[in-house]
Amino acid sequence: MSEKSVLLEVKGLSKFFPIRSKGLRRKIIGQVRAVDDVSFSILEGETLGLVGESGCGKTTTARCIMRAMTPSGGEILFRKGDGSITDIAFMSERELFPIRGDIQMIFQDPYASLNPRMNILDIIGESLLVIGGIKDREKRSQRVGELLELVGLRPEYMQRFPHAFSGGQRQRVVIARALALNPRLVVADEPVSALDVSVQAQVLNLMLKLQDEFNLTYLFVAHDLSVVKHFCDRVVVMYLGKIVELAPTEALFQAPKHPYTSALMGAVPEADPRRRADMVPLEGEVPSPANPPSGCHFHPRCPHATDLCAKEAPAFEEHAPGHFARCHHVAELNLSGVQD
Repeated sequence: MSEKSVLLEVKGLSKFFPIRSKGLRRKIIGQVRAVDDVSFSILEGETLGLVGESGCGKTTTARCIMRAMTPSGGEILFRKGDGSITDIAFMSERELFPIRGDIQMIFQDPYASLNPRMNILDIIGESLLVIGGIKDREKRSQRVGELLELVGLRPEYMQRFPHAFSGGQRQRVVIARALALNPRLVVADEPVSALDVSVQAQVLNLMLKLQDEFNLTYLFVAHDLSVVKHFCDRVVVMYLGKIVELAPTEALFQAPKHPYTSALMGAVPEADPRRRADMVPLEGEVPSPANPPSGCHFHPRCPHATDLCAKEAPAFEEHAPGHFARCHHVAELNLSGVQD
C-alpha cells in the first residue's frame, strides 16, 4: 500500500453553512460547522471508508471532493493522469470541466439519481456526449451496451426507462454511468443502503470486480460497519465534522483507539441471537454542529471523559503504524472491537 502513489489528498478541508437571522436584513448570526479541518489521503487502487452517525459530515465531505459544493477552506489535491497535482477546491466550473471525467459518483438513492424522463441510453450516454465528446449516437449506443454488459445487464435494456428496473438494477445503471468516462476516483455515497441485503452483496461484489479490472479507487461513504469491514482497506471515522480515528480496517476493528469508534462497533447487531453485546450504548444525542462542545467534541457522551477532555481539544496523533486517533486517553483505554 505504501508503494502506491497518492491519488487524492485532502488538507484542512472545511465547510461551514451560515445561520441567518429572520427579517429583511438576514444577518449572519452563526455557522454550522459541517466539516471542520478534515485531512486524509487516498492511495491509487485502494478503498477508503468514511463512516459515522448521520449528521457527522461524511456526505458533505464527499460532495466537497466531488465539487458538488464549494468548500469554505482547505485543499483538495488530485493527481491527474499525466502525474501533475492540482488543487480542485476552488476551481471554477470551466477549470473543473476537464477533470470531471476522472472523478465520478455513485449516489445513495438509485431512483432519485436517474432522470425518469430519459431512457438508459440517454442517461448513460449524456456524459459521453457532454464530457466525452462522442457526438455519433451509434458510437454512444455501442459504448452504453458495453457498459451495461459490464455491470451485468443486457444491452437491449438501454431503451427502457428507470421505472422498469428493480432497485438493484437501477444501482447497476448508476455504476455503469459512473464508469462511462473511465474515472480514476469513484465516490460512493452509501451505494447499498437503499437495497435489500441480498442485493447489497451482489452490488458490492460487482464493485470489487470492477475495481480489480479497472484499478479503480473508491471513497466509500457508509454507516454500516459490517459492510465497511469487508469492503474497505482503511477507514476514517468522523464525529461532528472532525476525524476522530483513521486506521487500516483490520487494526481498527480489532483494537479501536477512540471511544466513539468502539461505541459504533457496539451498535452492530450480532448475527448469533444467543450472543449478547457486552458494550453499553451511547447516551445522549449528537450535539449541534452550530454550537459544538468545548474541548473534545465527544466528551459529553464519552464514558471515559475527564476534566481535561472538556477543557482541551485533543490532537490527532499516530498511536500505532498508520493508526491515528483524536483522544487524550488512548494509552489508558482498552477498548473492545469486533472479532471474527
